[in-house]
Amino acid sequence: MNSEFQIKGIGQISIRVHDMEAATRFYQDTLGLNLLFQIPNMTFLECNGLQMVLSIAEDPRFDHPSSVFYFQVDNIHASYETLVGRNVHFLDKPHKVAEMGQTATWMTFFQDPDQNVHALMSEVPVS
Repeated sequence: MNSEFQIKGIGQISIRVHDMEAATRFYQDTLGLNLLFQIPNMTFLECNGLQMVLSIAEDPRFDHPSSVFYFQVDNIHASYETLVGRNVHFLDKPHKVAEMGQTATWMTFFQDPDQNVHALMSEVPVS
C-alpha cells in the first residue's frame, strides 16, 4: 500500500435538495443544526463537528437522493415526539434493531422536504 496516501476522515457531506429555503429551515430550525454560512445554491451547516452542505444539483448526474444519515440522539422516544410535534414525516416508530451485549440500538426513519430518508438512532443500555 502506498504510504503517501491515507484518508484522514470526512471533510463534509452533501445532501441534494430542490428547495433551498425549505431544506435550510428543516435542517437548521427543525433538526437544530448550526448554520455556518450560505452562498448561492448552497447552505453549510455543522452537526457536532461534521460539516454538511445542502446543495442544488447544477448537473443532472448529481440530482439523486442522498445517502441515509443516522443522527445520534440520547433519547429516541423523546426526540421522535419532539420532531412529530414539528411536523416531521416519519416512516415508522422508534424500534429496536439490534441488541449486542449490554446495549440495544434503536432507530426510526424520517423524510426531509425533498423526500431524502434519514434516521434517528440511539444506543440504549439493556436492563
